[in-house]
Amino acid sequence: MNDEHIVLTLPDTQNLDSVYLTQSQELTQEKIMTVWGRLCPIKLPFKTMEMIKDVYTLGRSESCDICVTSNELKPKWLSVMSKIHFKITREFVCNTNDAIVYLEDLSQNGTFVNKKKVGRGNKVILESNDVISLAQPIVTVYIFMSTTASESKNLPPELKNKYAVSCKLGSGACGEVKMVFNKIGCQKFAMKTVMKIGGITNGQKHPLNDPEKIMNEVKILKALKHPCVIRMEEIVDTPKAVYIVLELMEGGELFERIKSRGRLLEKHAKVIFYQVVLAVSYLHDCGITHRDLKPENILLASNSDITLAKVSDFGLSKLVDAQTMMKTFCGTPMYVAPEILSTIGRGSYTNQVDVWSLGVILYACLSGSVPFNCQDKNMSLQDQIRSGYYSFPSSKFERITSKAIDLIKRMMTVNPKKRITIKQVLLHPWLQDRELRETVDILLSKGNDENVAPKNISTGIQYEQNLMKRPRLG
Repeated sequence: MNDEHIVLTLPDTQNLDSVYLTQSQELTQEKIMTVWGRLCPIKLPFKTMEMIKDVYTLGRSESCDICVTSNELKPKWLSVMSKIHFKITREFVCNTNDAIVYLEDLSQNGTFVNKKKVGRGNKVILESNDVISLAQPIVTVYIFMSTTASESKNLPPELKNKYAVSCKLGSGACGEVKMVFNKIGCQKFAMKTVMKIGGITNGQKHPLNDPEKIMNEVKILKALKHPCVIRMEEIVDTPKAVYIVLELMEGGELFERIKSRGRLLEKHAKVIFYQVVLAVSYLHDCGITHRDLKPENILLASNSDITLAKVSDFGLSKLVDAQTMMKTFCGTPMYVAPEILSTIGRGSYTNQVDVWSLGVILYACLSGSVPFNCQDKNMSLQDQIRSGYYSFPSSKFERITSKAIDLIKRMMTVNPKKRITIKQVLLHPWLQDRELRETVDILLSKGNDENVAPKNISTGIQYEQNLMKRPRLG
């Protein structure tokens, strides 16, 4: 066996927090001195406000940045003004210069943006040319003008009217991902943009260029509801691209978590892995094979070691050709099952391909490395995968339990007919852990209530009882 492995970990460098601190210090002066917006008065004698701070308030109180008096408003309107009527905030995201601007209504009698009432305690995104009114829609006082270009203008109208585009979150074979904010409520989402491929391949229209095929997939994907599957808000199909709006997971990718930690403690890996298995089991029950499972497609809710985990990008496998899906983030088919490689992505295969990928993912979580070696001069990466040429070096696995290693072996069995099934994975001794089930139940109960799995896909004791009715592992 070859004990050389590709290591996912990065060299020790300065702490990430200190990097961000240094970046923010460098940017602070620039942020303070730059005029990022203007409040242009509609009614005199309101005066123009050049906006350079991150927070501005308007109201009757003398402490407000814009103190409204009888000089600005007639007594009947002044009497219904609150001491602090509204607050405008510029908030930086993703540790970059990217920022969003939102108005928060703090009034008793209402603040209106473009004649729509915001409502006390509510927030709305502000964009250039938005009109701000006080107490009644007719009492217009300011137009907000942004001095920074907005990327929202490049969106199709149905998205442009609902979302403001913020920072870039990442990119991969399937497209670019950016953070977006709902203009009403300021809720954060992730938006993936998948550019379409031109022309016809093998005499057939590419799936991304077939509106009917895309919409059929959308109906299926939007109907999925499971606490460990990323919720899809909406998909908009245009001639040049497909825009997919998804729930945002602030903890980032499992791939980045492994890199930053070096490797995951077994008890922490087990919590994340169990949730991923639940998600894949649910997808298989719904007739969906992911085909592109890898740490980049497993998203985490927080930076905590014990966190909610969700599977993403499960719908793109039907919209992107199999050979493209074989490519991982770094350009290698590291997580692809042997049977896909053997047919160059053109043959038939079952949902057992996902189980193989789960084996590679668990190997990476526990060791901080992947099981195959791209630099091996004697055997290509594809041949290593097709023959199941991997090992468990003691330097990486000496502290890993035999149950975990056994599960990896059963998942990474070359013959898909002899490979453990997803249901059997859930019954494996490594996951027969009451504390694990209780921990995950708590995590899922704190998740979005809308993502409720069908009863036969739930976690905990009921789930275990359902599985016990099926044949056990031999």
